[in-house]
Amino acid sequence: MDFNRRKLMTLMGGAGLAALSACASTRQNTGVSVTNGLNDLAESKGLRFGTAIGSDALQDPAYLDLIKRECGILVAENEHKIYVTQGVEGPMDYARGDAIVDFAEENDMAMRGHVLLWNRDDFLPSWMPEHDFGPDPRQGMKGYLSDYIRDLATHYKGRISSWDVVNETITPETGLMRDTVFTRNYGPDVVDFAFREARKHLPDTQLVYNDYMIWEPGNEKHISGVLKLLEHFRKNDVPIDAFGVQSHLGTGDGSLYPSGRYPDPQRKEFRQFIDEIVAMGYDLILSEFDVNDTRLPADVATRDRLVADYGGAFLDMMLDYSEVKDVLAWGLSDKYSWLQEWWPREDGIEKRSTLFDKNMEPKPLYYAVEKSFKAAKPR
Repeated sequence: MDFNRRKLMTLMGGAGLAALSACASTRQNTGVSVTNGLNDLAESKGLRFGTAIGSDALQDPAYLDLIKRECGILVAENEHKIYVTQGVEGPMDYARGDAIVDFAEENDMAMRGHVLLWNRDDFLPSWMPEHDFGPDPRQGMKGYLSDYIRDLATHYKGRISSWDVVNETITPETGLMRDTVFTRNYGPDVVDFAFREARKHLPDTQLVYNDYMIWEPGNEKHISGVLKLLEHFRKNDVPIDAFGVQSHLGTGDGSLYPSGRYPDPQRKEFRQFIDEIVAMGYDLILSEFDVNDTRLPADVATRDRLVADYGGAFLDMMLDYSEVKDVLAWGLSDKYSWLQEWWPREDGIEKRSTLFDKNMEPKPLYYAVEKSFKAAKPR
């Protein structure tokens, strides 16, 4: 990836130079010396930094300028999910996903794919749960999934370097495989099938299992179930290269921190979990980083400090692992954070869960991420 060429193109225009000067001024006022964006800093340690982006954000020049400055890798927030690519039964619709991949290529950014098989009924297109897969449902589902994975994977072959093949297939409350239209028709080994089909069409692409357990109390069964699944993959030679630790921090049971602070993380237990994963030979991706502030105090300064401290501590821990190569935020600005709609505060105040506020100004979480990258050992 020729990041130097991208930086040169940015600096050639007067507008780009003015934006860079303004950014440098802002950071000088906060005592931060880095001026070229988080991905440049990450690159110096053998990492990449990026974000999820939705196709609607492609119409926001200020946000795109921010992403161009800070990011070296992108992932479509929803545009490669089945309810977009095949929202109605029939031909695939790639238009929204293509727009994001085009933007990434135009700006010399790598691209992750999300997701080939999201094994959850609640995020399927409406036509699918009751679809008749024929007299032999296993064969019917096998044929459908084989075609779907082939079409989506090969459409972006050579343009997407890493795919979340399977997403969130473990039930958090039990640690067992989710009961879905896929498992009911094919069987629980549908996840193995998905990885093998993906490898058939993408021999040189990183294949990832992605899930959202975190280091907070109450995730023990989820963590245990994911670990068993990853062990199963290795024992059965399922072709998977990496584990995606989604890293949606603070999204656990809100009742655990009604006092206005985050619960004490289970550092020892979570490290043990990650240690076992890397011992099996998996790489790691921090695939969907943000910090939920639903139960934190309304005061902005207090809230920003707590978010930054919590997010920075998690990154410091995870970047101890040389197996972490990519860190992606799930939205770079509060203006485009899924948490505003999906997890609103009871007091109705705007959430501040990302690195930049709605005006694209950096917040304490940004500088916490910057500090973690500076302290990270080279890969």
